Amino acid sequence: MEKIAIVTDSTADLPDEMYRNFNISVVPLSVIFEGKAYLDNGIEITKKEFYQKLKSSKKLPTTAQPTPADFVNVYKKLLLDHDRIISIHISKKMSGTVDSAELAKKQIQENRIEIIDSELTTIALGMIVLKAAQLAKNQTPLDEILKEIFSLKLKMKTLFVPITLEYLQKGGRIGRAKGLIASLLEIKPILTLHLGEVSQFKNTRRWSQAKSEMINSMHDLISNPSKLNVTVADADLKEDGDEIANKILETFKPKNLMRSEIGCIVGTHLGPAIAISFYED
Repeated sequence: MEKIAIVTDSTADLPDEMYRNFNISVVPLSVIFEGKAYLDNGIEITKKEFYQKLKSSKKLPTTAQPTPADFVNVYKKLLLDHDRIISIHISKKMSGTVDSAELAKKQIQENRIEIIDSELTTIALGMIVLKAAQLAKNQTPLDEILKEIFSLKLKMKTLFVPITLEYLQKGGRIGRAKGLIASLLEIKPILTLHLGEVSQFKNTRRWSQAKSEMINSMHDLISNPSKLNVTVADADLKEDGDEIANKILETFKPKNLMRSEIGCIVGTHLGPAIAISFYED
């Protein structure tokens, strides 16, 4: 059987133990506060430190994709003791991370690397990466893992609610007009990911209503709760995230539920928020 390595980037936002338990290699992006860059690796800046700086910083931070050299280093090391690599990353419409990975593959002239644009980010990406790593650990053949990845891309549902559209608006991840209208009308929009981009799913007017409506919306998107796999993540809103996770457990009794935390890169563009990603087996 081929030994297959799974690579992703730091926007996957899985719990740290998942990366360790399933030998997932992470190529970090960087977050930049007032000219100082920090690798999003949990060492140069922790999630707690990041959100503290986000609150206190007068200027919104920026983010930077990994360089091709970053990927070259990881790929070369992994290919010393793996037969194949599957490298799964944030949507090309949100970041140039996939482009860097593809350039690295060309530089080392290596055809044993499969690079996949997930067309997703944060925990939706993370759930696909985790499934691929579980299959790889079980020595599943390459073509079967790839088939499962592309199947999950189609099945994955994501709903997220930022407390404010300020970060998405300033970061260029949502239209300025939408941000202005939402601000004027005091709308709390439920957003989703569609064709690799942030898209509006539903509008609510209060934070409490937005959280309830996320659960209500899941009813319409789920056909069999017993086959449901869910991840609930929060960006500096642990109590709200726990509340949503408990309601999902009570309401749907899913097959699996995982809690996670949105990291520096997605947090830069989203600000304080709750995100739910889910699919049915």
